[in-house]
Amino acid sequence: MKKLSLIALLCACTFVLTGCFEDLDDNLVANSDINDFVWKGMNAYYLYNENVPDLSNDRFGINGIDDRYDKTEEYAEYLDGFATPEDLFETLTFDALDPFSVIVPNYLDVLNAQQGTILSNGIEFRLYLVPGSETEVFGAISLVLDNSVADNLGLVRGQIFRAVDGTNLTTSNINTLLNQNSYTLNFADYNNNGTPQPDDDTITLNGENTSLTKEAYTENPVHVVQVLSLTNVNLGYLMYNGFNSNFDNALNNAFAQFQSAGVQELVIDLRYNGGGNIQTAVHLASMITGQFNGQVFSKLFYNNNQQDQNRNYEFTNSLSDNTSINSLNLSRVYVLTSSSSASASELIINSLRPYIEVIHIGDTTAGKTQANSLIYDSQDFSGNNVNAGHNYALIPLIANSTNVNDGLVPTNGLTPDITIVETPSTFGTLGTASEPLLLTAIADIENTDRSLNRNTELQNLKEIKTSKLKSVIEGLMFED
Repeated sequence: MKKLSLIALLCACTFVLTGCFEDLDDNLVANSDINDFVWKGMNAYYLYNENVPDLSNDRFGINGIDDRYDKTEEYAEYLDGFATPEDLFETLTFDALDPFSVIVPNYLDVLNAQQGTILSNGIEFRLYLVPGSETEVFGAISLVLDNSVADNLGLVRGQIFRAVDGTNLTTSNINTLLNQNSYTLNFADYNNNGTPQPDDDTITLNGENTSLTKEAYTENPVHVVQVLSLTNVNLGYLMYNGFNSNFDNALNNAFAQFQSAGVQELVIDLRYNGGGNIQTAVHLASMITGQFNGQVFSKLFYNNNQQDQNRNYEFTNSLSDNTSINSLNLSRVYVLTSSSSASASELIINSLRPYIEVIHIGDTTAGKTQANSLIYDSQDFSGNNVNAGHNYALIPLIANSTNVNDGLVPTNGLTPDITIVETPSTFGTLGTASEPLLLTAIADIENTDRSLNRNTELQNLKEIKTSKLKSVIEGLMFED
């Protein structure tokens, strides 16, 4: 099951930087009491609680908030029927609509990730089947994070690797090999043999190797800020990799650069952005625009137990620390995406569209319209007076996020206006006018046909989706 794979991964990816926290190897709380927290937290907050019969308020005569620490005999027997909190959690999620809710054994990891600090060697990559094989795999580095281990070693976007620690990658070993804290990448040359079809492509080891070790790393999601002078317009380009509120001022500073350069057109690159904080998405939308201050940007709708929490998010002219927002007052924006673009990235497209023209370029997005929240084992499920006997926490879907017109992001994702999928043979340098996705936006702005042949871009390489995530919160969208 997908959630159990993620749970196993989270356990494997405990951060080095949390080593200074208290070791809870000897669980101070019985599993049945942790299970009690799991059920009551899900009963109180889970968006789809009405779709899970065991979460009904009258299932055991207990309401998760009103009867926070009460148990009936039937309820206690029910809890004892699950050997682990993960087992119980798995039965309480509504799989038909929810591949995103997770339970975590150590909420300290989540708090670190929300601050932008993860265990990382500084590369992100895409994995593909070797042409002609159903099991052999190769990887392509898609992103190298600034001032990271990989950056300092000179690795670059577009490098191909075929093996790890001398072992060729396959569908059965990729998670084991690539989830290690230390490993050696064995690089290869990709040869398309001069044809657009991948059938005759070859990937050959070239003898080049680099050893990588993950370390605590805080990513500034404002990855690339560029101003390009086109024929009749100044174009701003921003590659933004995560809606992290700790870097709202860095984001605002990027827009100050755009303002001072007289930017008239804007490309926001969210192709590797898995989401984050909703309020930060509001700030970004307000920087792009500025003319809609006080109007509704998005709405959150909660479950039947939390209707009084329903709320609107409004365009604003200031950050949370009261810093004035640098707004461009645009009536059009270009947004670049991939299949990894999720939650708050999709929120930007969906919630801006009722107000301005949004031209969506790239691949279909992940299809996540719901918000998550971190639920602790405490009296009111907040981070106050948390049970010190364990570190379990829940990150369930807790609300549907819509635009001002109550429109949801489709579960099958947002379909681009112009579809162009980057592949290993077409990775360009991010922020340059020749990079295929940005080139396509420039061609649309200038009304020219400078883009590459898109049939070439849409090669039939099969990408492999794995449980490997950039962080424990990748793909999630958090309310405040």
